[in-house]
Amino acid sequence: MRTARRSESLDARTARRSESLDPRTRQAWLGVDLGTQSVRAVLVDADGAVLGSAAERLTSTRWPDGRHEQDPEHWWQAVAATTRHALAAAGDVEVAALACCATSGTIALVRETPDDPAQPVTPGLMYDDGRAVEQARRVADDPAPAWRAAGLTPQRSWALPKALWLLRGGDPGPGVRLAHQADVVTSRLIGRPAPTDTSHALKSGADLVEGGWPTADLARLGLDPRLLPPLVRPGTVLGEVSPAAAEQTGLAVGVPVVAGMTDGCAAQIASGVLRPGQWSFVVGTTTVLKGVSDTLLADPSGALYSHRAPDGRWWPGGASSAGAGVLSQEFDGADFAALERHAANREPAASVTYPLAGVGERFPFLRSDATGVSWGNDRDPTDRFAAVLQGVAFVERLCLDHLRGLGATVDGPVTISGGATRSPYWTQLQADILGRPVAVPQVAEGAVGMAVLAAAGTGGDPGEQLTAMAERMLGPVRVVEPRPGAHERFDAAYADLVRGLAELGWIDAALAGTALAGAA
Repeated sequence: MRTARRSESLDARTARRSESLDPRTRQAWLGVDLGTQSVRAVLVDADGAVLGSAAERLTSTRWPDGRHEQDPEHWWQAVAATTRHALAAAGDVEVAALACCATSGTIALVRETPDDPAQPVTPGLMYDDGRAVEQARRVADDPAPAWRAAGLTPQRSWALPKALWLLRGGDPGPGVRLAHQADVVTSRLIGRPAPTDTSHALKSGADLVEGGWPTADLARLGLDPRLLPPLVRPGTVLGEVSPAAAEQTGLAVGVPVVAGMTDGCAAQIASGVLRPGQWSFVVGTTTVLKGVSDTLLADPSGALYSHRAPDGRWWPGGASSAGAGVLSQEFDGADFAALERHAANREPAASVTYPLAGVGERFPFLRSDATGVSWGNDRDPTDRFAAVLQGVAFVERLCLDHLRGLGATVDGPVTISGGATRSPYWTQLQADILGRPVAVPQVAEGAVGMAVLAAAGTGGDPGEQLTAMAERMLGPVRVVEPRPGAHERFDAAYADLVRGLAELGWIDAALAGTALAGAA
């Protein structure tokens, strides 16, 4: 009951604050993106203009055995610094609300003290930290029925096995709780322990169908439910900026803090992919697929999993380890422009490649021992470069074929964002190989997506407002049409890739059949 009264009071205060704003003052929404290498903050107005932005680097510690840590204290320091700098760049602006996104599956244990609602007691275990081998095996052997119902197959790098690893010594002591990367920041912003959103909590074992924690199953695995934060829907107002946070960040006391989503979902919002049947790829070092579905897609392989959107729909997707990482490993970036010009004459290339820079693949198939593999012989470095560019687009095509095999509708245009869109040729190549128009958003940053969600969360029901706010705040997209006949030119090479993956046993007969039928 206490929580319900506080929520009603907060909603009323937020409404009164919005009504009291001077209409001549520029209003903006603040989006904060806690990434792996940096924190970025942007201030976006109602028409989508970026009024101010800033970034602050983060440092990581990695070990050869797969451990990857950051200092949670640095997260907060970087957020405070970027917010101050973004506000300074924007000048005279009134922040109407803010929201934060963070890397998916990054966690720490924190303690509530009289002076700090989220005092770190462990390092932050990052999204790709792979130390929890034994704990992941335990979770896999005894999964919660709720995860099966939501089509979730927890993996070693997910937050739940890592939380069990952090708790392997027993009771961590009074006042300690599990915090996701974004929770550390939002707790300090509002001056008390913040609830967590179901998006950041997905990899910690949240029940996305019912919207709660499967407490009995988690307790059986060794995670005391008393350590878990309350769950809320993304877009929910968590509280207001406290005096202490205002002093450090430069924000005004009382600015509403809205529950965010993971960085991948934030980029999806910024891409405007919010209606059923829409799909997007974020192509950088790796390749991330996101989309929208009215119904939950069941994937027996466990490669696909779905977030729950603010409007209750499902956002299915997956992250492939294939991407531009191979280019960084094998080629000098100064040569890319010349290589692209020559690669345009190698369609298709003499070889076909599945471009993994490291070990392991997560989507469109799960294979922890997968490595980069090629079929055929490269004639020269240009051929290899062309094969990698084409290979990333083949992976995207295989992702869509995987979705088609699950019953999803994937025949419309797709949105592509990320570093790969800086290359006009590579963008055109993706449209050709996918055989459909490709839309390129103006700015598909996670921080911009969080600014949009902050506006939706304080403009009424976030589920109803999100699409409308995105349509207003996001600029028009650039559309790249496939060249006539180009799609068919790559069919044989794509079929070679599919058959090669099937012979390795990395994809099953069902996915191979769906993919080959489309390439016939």
